Amino acid sequence: VQLQASGGGLVQAGGSLRLSCAASGRTFSSYTVGWFRQAPGKERDFVAAISWGGGTTYYADSAKGRFTMSRDNSENTVYLQMNSLKPEDTAVYYCAAGPRGITRNSSYSAPGSYDYWGQGTQVTVSS
Repeated sequence: VQLQASGGGLVQAGGSLRLSCAASGRTFSSYTVGWFRQAPGKERDFVAAISWGGGTTYYADSAKGRFTMSRDNSENTVYLQMNSLKPEDTAVYYCAAGPRGITRNSSYSAPGSYDYWGQGTQVTVSS
């Protein structure tokens, strides 16, 4: 599976962005997909994940109520709608694909649970 993240940019605090993660490969629909972010000098942090069928989503506390993750398996694309953005959301955002089972054993928030990664897209939120 190859992943291509896009949609990042510069936005003022309180604004919105929608990130996209386009995947190649016929088996994309069988993967759990996650979004992570990494700010300079910091570790890569979990943001959100979605089950292979799209029926269940998981969010970091920092994302709850502001971010919404969805997927369109017919288009091999996953989205992250980000509203009410804050300067602390500034980071490079990565999408990743991993096995179905990581939602059953609650390891969806660990970067090491994912097998495939996109190249990242920069999100900058100005105050």
